Amino acid sequence: MPANSLQVKLFTFNPFSENTYVLYDATKECVVIDPGCADKEEQQELQRFIQAQGLKVVRLLNTHCHIDHVLGNKFIADTYGVPLEIHEADLAVLRAVPTYSAAYGFPQYQEVLPEKFLKEGENVTFGETELEVLFTPGHAPGHVVFYHPQSKNLIGGDVLFHRSIGRTDLPGGDHNTLLQSIRTKLFTLPEEVTVYPGHGPSTTIGEEKASNPFLS
Repeated sequence: MPANSLQVKLFTFNPFSENTYVLYDATKECVVIDPGCADKEEQQELQRFIQAQGLKVVRLLNTHCHIDHVLGNKFIADTYGVPLEIHEADLAVLRAVPTYSAAYGFPQYQEVLPEKFLKEGENVTFGETELEVLFTPGHAPGHVVFYHPQSKNLIGGDVLFHRSIGRTDLPGGDHNTLLQSIRTKLFTLPEEVTVYPGHGPSTTIGEEKASNPFLS
């Protein structure tokens, strides 16, 4: 693996078909973003990959804190001894999860609270990699995305999807705020940037600028 080449590994977990990402580079240090693993089988799948690649988990990041993106937080935090990092504006969203997790079919959900807060302008570093943190509220009040300029990869959570956008009918959601986040934070990136969303297939900034029906 050449120096400064970022590898992106995708897992699709839980009944919401949520995309969990492991990012790693030549140093074998890695970050886990939005672990949605909801049961032992999914936890083991994630763990097996990390082990097989000889990776060292150094950070646990959430783009936002809806239940489908945080189900595996405690597993990752406990297994690898890393603190959870989220944007402070999503703390209330995270703290609400135990109040509805059983109703959504996850009575076994265990909460882990953040020890660090992500801020726009404060980059996330691991190994030889630096990810820019962009604040993109609208789907959730504290939503962030992670951008790697060198490889033109963006881990986008539930902001922008292939021909779609994040829903805004959940508590803390706001449609106009979401559209503004997409236009000012994402659509200002190069068109060839690959967007890895929280659900569904990857897309590019150029493709969504040209053909996303919500943003025409």
